[in-house]
Amino acid sequence: MTEITATATATHSRAANVGLWTLQVLLAAVYAFSAFGKLSADAQNVAGFEAMGLGATGMYLIGALELAGAIAMFVPRLTGLAALCFVGLMIGAVTITWITGGGALVAFPATVGVLAAVLAWGRRDSTRRLTALLRRRAG
Repeated sequence: MTEITATATATHSRAANVGLWTLQVLLAAVYAFSAFGKLSADAQNVAGFEAMGLGATGMYLIGALELAGAIAMFVPRLTGLAALCFVGLMIGAVTITWITGGGALVAFPATVGVLAAVLAWGRRDSTRRLTALLRRRAG
């Protein structure tokens, strides 16, 4: 019975890891694509950030954060933390979108935020290990 349980757990862990990696690649693509529009000062992005009152500085800052997070999706030690940061970013995106545009426009950042939260939860052990490592080095 223990062998069956161990095999089932290993299979579940492998499947969960494959699912999390798939989600990481998906989120990295979404954020890299989004960052490109901001960092290249696409006219639609410029207009959107002006309408939100964040201007070009806010657009470039968020674009840089998105690009850094997209890259961090492929660094196992940073993935959980990057996903957690994306949750915070998406809370801000949902809030600002709701205030400035409202309605159906909130659906995309809310969905991406939920996916980032799932990834942050799935990679919480890597975030704990990173936090412990940083505390050891600081102390």
